[in-house]
Amino acid sequence: MSNNLVNHNLVDVDFKEIIYELRPCLDKDGNAVDGLNNAWIFLNNPKQYNSYTTAAVKEIILAFRAASNDRSVVAVIFSAVGDKSFSTGGNTKQYAEYYAGRPMEYKQYMRLFNDMMTSILHCDKPVICRVNGMRVAGGQEIGMACDFTIASDLAVFGQAGPKHGSAPDGGSTDFLDLYVGIERAMQSGILCEMWSAYKAKNIGLISDAIPVLKVDGEFVRNPLLVTDQWINEAGDIVYGQNKSGDELKKGKEVLMNGEIDLSPLDDAVNALATKILYLMPECTSKTLNSLRKKKLEHWNRNSQTNRDWLAQNMVTEARAGFRAFNEGPKGNREVDFIKLRKMLAEGHPWDDELVEAILPK
Repeated sequence: MSNNLVNHNLVDVDFKEIIYELRPCLDKDGNAVDGLNNAWIFLNNPKQYNSYTTAAVKEIILAFRAASNDRSVVAVIFSAVGDKSFSTGGNTKQYAEYYAGRPMEYKQYMRLFNDMMTSILHCDKPVICRVNGMRVAGGQEIGMACDFTIASDLAVFGQAGPKHGSAPDGGSTDFLDLYVGIERAMQSGILCEMWSAYKAKNIGLISDAIPVLKVDGEFVRNPLLVTDQWINEAGDIVYGQNKSGDELKKGKEVLMNGEIDLSPLDDAVNALATKILYLMPECTSKTLNSLRKKKLEHWNRNSQTNRDWLAQNMVTEARAGFRAFNEGPKGNREVDFIKLRKMLAEGHPWDDELVEAILPK
C-alpha cells in the first residue's frame, strides 16, 4: 500500500550544504524500531562555526519540509557537525562581502531566512535542538524556533546584533522574552551578554545541560564554570557562573587535557525522542501547534516588517559591523563605537568615509 502514497514534498533534493539522515527510533529498551525514524538535520560548516550560507538556508527549508512529510518520522533533531558550535547565525563573510550595502539583495535573503524559521515552526513533528556548542545570534534564533533544547554543558547562548551592526529581529525579539522574561531578554538582546548552558537551563531557555568532557575516563562538568548553586554576599542566586583567577586557569587546563565526547548528549536526545515515540501522534501534533501559537503570534506579526528594516540596515550599521567582523584582526572585530557616535553626533552622513573611519585597524 505504501507504494501508492502521494509524495507531498515540493522537490526531492540531494543535500550538499547540510546533512540529512534518517536514524531508527529507539524503544524503551534501547532497541531500534523497524520502520520508524527520527530525522537528523545537521548544519555542516564547522570551519565557520556552522554559520549558514544562503545555499544552506534553502536546504534547511527543504529538509524540514521533508521531515515533516515523512510518515515514518517521529521527531526531528536539529544540530550541527563538530563540538564547537551549533551555529553562530548567518555567514558573516557572505554578509560582509556580498550583502553589505545591497539592501534589496539582503531582503531576498531574509525572505529565505523567514521561510527557514517558519519551516521549523510549522513542522508537523516535534523538533529537538541538539546544541553541540555555542548557539549565538541567528543560531540562537533558529534554536529557539525549535520545541525542545538539550545542550552540551560546554555550550554558550547569546546574541550579538548591537555589537556587530544588527538587531536580533530574526526571532529573538519575538521569542526570547517568552522563554526568560523581558528583563533577561534585554540583557541578552541589547547588552549581548552570554549565558552558560547551566544558566540557560536555570532560567528556562533550555531543557537540560549534559556534561560531555571526559577526564581520565570519567565525564566531568564544564570546568570553566561554578556549576553548583549558592547565595552570594548580596543575596543573589548564582548558577553557572564563570570561574575567575586561578580557578579559571585550572579549569582551562582541565578542558585542554580532557576529551570532548558527545555520546551523553546523543543519549539524552534519544531518550527525549523515545518519550515522544510513546505518544499519540496527532494529539502530539495538535499540542505542538497550540503551544507554538505563542511564538507564531509574534513571528507572524513582526517578521515581514523586521525583514524590511534588516534589509535597509545593510546600508548603514550592518554594512560597517559585518565588515568589521570579517576584516578585523582576531580580538578586535568591532567598529570604533565612540568615533561612530561622535561622527553621527556631528551630522556626518553614512558614507564610505564614515565606514572606513570606524573599521578596526
